Parts: sequence; C-alpha cells; structure tokens
Amino acid sequence: MNKISYSLIAIVLFLAACAAVKENELPSLKVYENGRYLATEDGKPFFWLGDTGWLLFNKLDREEAETYLENRREKGYNVIQAMVLHTVPAVNVYGDSAMVNGDVAQPLVTEGNSFSDSVQYDFWDHVDFIIDRAGEKGIYMALVPVWGSNVKNGAVNQQQAEKYASFLAERYKDRKNIIWLNGGDIKGSDSTEVWQVIGKTLNEKDPNHLITFHPRGRTTSTEWFHNEDWLDFNMFQSGHRRYDQDTSSNEKLHYGEDNWRYVEGDYKMQPAKPTVDGEPSYEGIPQGLHDTLQPRWTDSDVRRYAYWSVFAGAFGFTYGNNAVMQMHKANDKGSAYGSNELWSDAINAPGAGQMVYLKELMLSRPFFERVPDQSLVAGEQGEKYNRLLATRGDNYAFVYTYTGRNIPVNMGKIKGDKVKASWFDPRTGKTTEIGEFENTGVHEFDPPGEEKNGNDWVLILDSI
Repeated sequence: MNKISYSLIAIVLFLAACAAVKENELPSLKVYENGRYLATEDGKPFFWLGDTGWLLFNKLDREEAETYLENRREKGYNVIQAMVLHTVPAVNVYGDSAMVNGDVAQPLVTEGNSFSDSVQYDFWDHVDFIIDRAGEKGIYMALVPVWGSNVKNGAVNQQQAEKYASFLAERYKDRKNIIWLNGGDIKGSDSTEVWQVIGKTLNEKDPNHLITFHPRGRTTSTEWFHNEDWLDFNMFQSGHRRYDQDTSSNEKLHYGEDNWRYVEGDYKMQPAKPTVDGEPSYEGIPQGLHDTLQPRWTDSDVRRYAYWSVFAGAFGFTYGNNAVMQMHKANDKGSAYGSNELWSDAINAPGAGQMVYLKELMLSRPFFERVPDQSLVAGEQGEKYNRLLATRGDNYAFVYTYTGRNIPVNMGKIKGDKVKASWFDPRTGKTTEIGEFENTGVHEFDPPGEEKNGNDWVLILDSI
C-alpha cells in the first residue's frame, strides 16, 4: 500500500474519531457543594469507580487498549488511573519516544500519526487515541503526569516541571474526560517544590479539570496539600500490607488494613474536600507486596476495602489487580510483585466484576444526602475484620459486615414509623428482603451463612 493510501486511511480514522468524541462527549466533573462528593457539570451524582491501569499508555497497543477499555466499560468502571510517563525517558509499545533527550520539558511531538511498515505511532498521538476511546466509552482518564520515582531520582526539576505541565494543560484542556493525579506513589514531603509547580501550573492553565495528589502507601494527600488551591479532592493509598506488617516507625499513620480510618481523618479537615482510596490492596498481589511467597489478596479483601471506605464517607473507590496494573504480557522478561497472570486474563478476575455492585448500590438511593453514621451500630462496632461500617441518608441506611457477624442497629436513625429490611450480597449484587420492622429501639439482624472472613453482607434499611 502506498503512502497516499496510508494518509487517506489516517484522515478517515481521525475524522471518525473526532465525530465519535463529539457525539459521546462526557460532562465535566466538579466538587459538589457540600465538599464531600463529585458531580457532573449538570449536577448529577458521580460515583468514582476507578481501575489502576498504570502502564496502559506504555505497554498496550491500540487493539489491546480497545480490549481493556471495553472490558472496563462493560464492568461499570468510569475512571482509569494511568501514568503518562512511567519512566524518564519513556518509550511506548511502538518504540516512539515521549521526549527529546530524556527532557520532559521537550515533548517529542509529530503532526498526526506517522505510518510505516511497522505502523509506528507517535507517543502523544497514542496517548490521545486512548484518551479519546475512553471518552467514547464513558470513561474518565485520571492521568499521572510523571511517576514520583523519576522526580525523586532527579530526572525532573522545577523548571522542567513547569514547562511539561504547561504542555499537558494546553494539549488536554479541551478534553472533558481528564482528571489530574499529581505525584505518583510518593510522599508529598519528597520533592515538594516540584509537586507544587505541577499542581499550580495545571490549575492555572487548565482550571476546568479536577486535580488531586496520589501519595505513597499508608499516606494521604491531606498531610501536605489539603489547603492548596490546586487540590480539589484528597486521595490516600491504604496500601498492600496486613495489620501485622504495618510496623514502619517512619510512617505517621498506623492504620493497618483499616482504610476507613483515612476517610474518618480526612473528614475532620477544613475546608471540606472529597476523599477516595486511590490504591488499596490489589487483587492477586502478595500481602506486604514484596515477598512473593506470602498469601495473595483476594476478591473478598477487595470488597472489604471498597465498602469500608465508601461507607465511611469516600465518594468512590479505585480497584486494582496485580497483573492489570502492570499490564503483564507473555513477552515480558519477568514481572513485578510475582505476577503470574496475563493482564488479558486478569481483567476478568472475580473482584474486578464485583465492584460495579457497590456503584449500583450507592446510586440506587439519594446520593448527595448520604453521611457516614456509626451511631446506627448499637453496642460494639468491632475491631479489625469484625468492624461494622454504617452510612445513611434521610430514608435509608446501609451497614456492612465483612464477617457476617450479627448487626445490632439503633433504629430511628432514618425517617418513618416502620422500615423495610433487606440483605444485599456484595458478591452478586442481589437483594433479598427480610421483612418490615418498627423503627424504634434496638434490633439485631443475623446475616445469612456462618460467621467467617469473606461472608460479607450489607444490611439495607428503607423507610416505609
């Protein structure tokens, strides 16, 4: 095929993509007026259901990216967290470089797609393609400009950061499905000046997109940036360790697996800003992360992190899978964190398909009026895996148990003389009615099955 034919194909594909984006353009996102949730520009609730596809831009070609995005769309995900630059310098799957001489201040941009016998796509055109395909599928892209380790290692200084952030802002300010994740698995106290420059530059030159900071494990953005004008919402990384592995004396917060405690802490901050667990324990990753002989986190653990944090007041949740986050492929020379699965198989892991049930549950009742309310729990709220987490609106209440323990409820916390009680199964999304009860006093509800880890249920109370 000659060069003219290739050019015609490129033009047709480009015009088709532009038309599709315009037709399927997503609404911009904003912080809701109460400072606790996100909403679309037309005021509709936005429940963040994210996935960590960190190496999406680096390792997947266009056909693979289409497969991944379509799978996540089908499973109800509406946010993908991905690194723009995993390394400095960076090269994509087609062998094209992101920058000139490893300098982030000099992005290597060519006009349009460059075709050759190997169909080698320009790095930034490839990023554009994936962002636009995600938008067509109703997915927002939460972009990490440059992963934190590169800044920590001295590959990006303040001057380079300002030029690079300006480039990103200018290139993507008109695409509505963009969210900025400053940082990238790093403490805000490390290279603070660079993170401030990136945050301020993005906010100044691209004021219509939300910005947060993705921190190191067992830390939260509130520790460094809560009062910054550029930070629209907080993000914490509850991390990958068990209770007994959370022993580092260098860390401020010793919460173990209790990711709900980060939400509880963020709720005390002023001014009020939304918060979300942007990186909990991944499905299929070794407990503690580095020792591949350790047991691996499962779908039940993922559910626990999700329901705990959301019921504590988070505006959504980000799921992760060991193989998917690194896009582990058959031709990789080894893998990180003992991944023994291909990304193309792991996208269908049990936990990945169960997350949508949480999203559907939270959107099934009035969203913006919801508040965390532990006073719903009568008596002991429980420690570690026995912890009960409760949330409610005016006419409904949800209480989550990870172990299937009995749930004693202080009735009368929602409106109505009577309530209808139901069990919601986080594994299947199915709801089973229990019956009607007087909305006074204390009533104890006994979940189905025996009490054990992973026999998790949500008690639903609805006003009659």
